Amino acid sequence: MSSARLELDHVLLAVEDLEAAGREMEARYGLASIEGGRHPGWGTANRIVPLGETYLELITVVDQAEAARSAFGNWVADALPADVRPLGWAARTDDLDAVAGRLGLALSARSRPTSSGQLLEWRIAGIDEAVAEPSLPILIEWGAGTPVPARSPITHPAGGAEISKLQLTGDEQRIAGWLHSHDLPIEVRPGTPALASVTLKTPADEFVISR
Repeated sequence: MSSARLELDHVLLAVEDLEAAGREMEARYGLASIEGGRHPGWGTANRIVPLGETYLELITVVDQAEAARSAFGNWVADALPADVRPLGWAARTDDLDAVAGRLGLALSARSRPTSSGQLLEWRIAGIDEAVAEPSLPILIEWGAGTPVPARSPITHPAGGAEISKLQLTGDEQRIAGWLHSHDLPIEVRPGTPALASVTLKTPADEFVISR
């Protein structure tokens, strides 16, 4: 992709219990997951459903007090309780400086250890904007050489899956202006800003996870 072009990175699904949600994803959809980790400063933790170039992030609050001190933690907490509920999404770029500069966004660097002990490093922008308007994506750039979650080795009973569509509600012109150049499987309808649903295709089936 061109350096500032946006592609789908991952979709956040709010869940009450990470392990229970992981079991449900595998039993219902044939999609296995792996342990993720905790997000320092946010009070949240995740499990990952790797899909090759994208992934599903099952996310919940594990420290209520810590989550209450961050916009992101509050966002996740406000979505609970939920079995598996679409919360938001993230788009990646190889040139976050250019994208954030175009939108006037501040950047921050984040990291967490993986379950295998490796260090996952990334930079993000637009967290507060995505929390306020979940039809907008969090913007992410993965660190050079970092073990990208989407490519984590895993065997899915369903044989794999791809995210074929994100149904967004919100202001179509605002979303288009935010995204600019992109290759994203999105459809926008008028309404309160939200990620309304996620459509996934497996070799044998198609299913929708909705709010």
